[in-house]
Amino acid sequence: MTWDILNIIGTVAFAISGVLIAIEEDYDLFGMYVLGFTTAFGGGLIRNILIGIPIENFWIQGYLFEIAFLAITMVYIFPNKWISKWKNSVVFFDAIGLAAFAIQGANYAVSIDAPLMAVIIAACMTGTGGGMIRDVFAGRKPMIFCSGIYAFWAVLAGLVIGLDWIRGPYATFSLLIIIAMLRILSVYFNWNLPHKIYNKGSMDK
Repeated sequence: MTWDILNIIGTVAFAISGVLIAIEEDYDLFGMYVLGFTTAFGGGLIRNILIGIPIENFWIQGYLFEIAFLAITMVYIFPNKWISKWKNSVVFFDAIGLAAFAIQGANYAVSIDAPLMAVIIAACMTGTGGGMIRDVFAGRKPMIFCSGIYAFWAVLAGLVIGLDWIRGPYATFSLLIIIAMLRILSVYFNWNLPHKIYNKGSMDK
């Protein structure tokens, strides 16, 4: 039950996130579906490849494809005045998708008895992979590398689950809310990981 709910939450949130980016970039209907599906399923596909899950397992989640298709279509047919208000909500939907899929990816790795490092990688790739591919397709600098603290929150979720610090659905959904809120707060307060700052001119001398 928890597994299915996380899948649905992550799929809907990331599908909407992809569509909103497509609208910002003035993509056509096909581009909206491509970015929506890419954002919703790209992370899971990368995770499966990295931790050795058979690629055909990706195609057995048919109901999630239908949910993503419905979410994308609904956003497309919503009135423009609604969409204009949602354009500033990309971070919100992206944070929900990040948290849900990071937890889901970590749980998936734990279910196959993967080591702690694999659990963390699975959480990170499932939570951020779709958004990374989406940004590349949209011609943007991937958020994972520059937009506030992004992948770190997925790593944190993977670490908490990999160390078996939480158990049960209530603890899982509490972690989802915490990770999503931390992501939103990191954007709002402009929290960033350390950057290497240098003067390009001085480096050329």
